[in-house]
Amino acid sequence: MSSPNDYDAQVEAIREYNAPILSEFQKSFEKAGLSKKTVKSHVDNIDFFTEYLMYYEPLTRLDEAGEDDVSSFLLDWFPRKALWASVSSTKSYLTSFKKFFQWMGETQRTSPEIVDDVLTTIKEDRQDFLDAVEDDDD
Repeated sequence: MSSPNDYDAQVEAIREYNAPILSEFQKSFEKAGLSKKTVKSHVDNIDFFTEYLMYYEPLTRLDEAGEDDVSSFLLDWFPRKALWASVSSTKSYLTSFKKFFQWMGETQRTSPEIVDDVLTTIKEDRQDFLDAVEDDDD
C-alpha cells in the first residue's frame, strides 16, 4: 500500500503534467478570439474535472480521460459535490467537454476513437446529465 506522501507526490506529478495541456487549451481559445469570460469558463470547467480525475480516480491524467470519466463526473460526482451544479452549469460543462475533447483530438493528445466516444456520450446522454442536476434540486 502506498503512503500518503506517495499519493501526494503522484497527484502533484499529474497536476504538473496537466498544466501545459490546460495552458495550451486556453491559448487556443484566446487565439480564436473568444471573450475572456468564455475562455475562463471553459478552462475552469476542465480544471475542475482534473481535480475529479486526480482525487476520485487517482493517476488519471487529462490525456487519459474518456467517456466513462465524463459520464461518471456529470451523472454522479458533479451533482453531489459542486454546490453550483444546475442545468445551466451542466450545459456549460457539456460544451466545455465537447470543445476540450475536440481540441485534444485535433492536437493529437488523444485518439480519434476517444473523441468520438466522448462526443457520442455527450449527445446521447445529455438529458440524463441534465436530469441528474434537476433531481438534485428536489
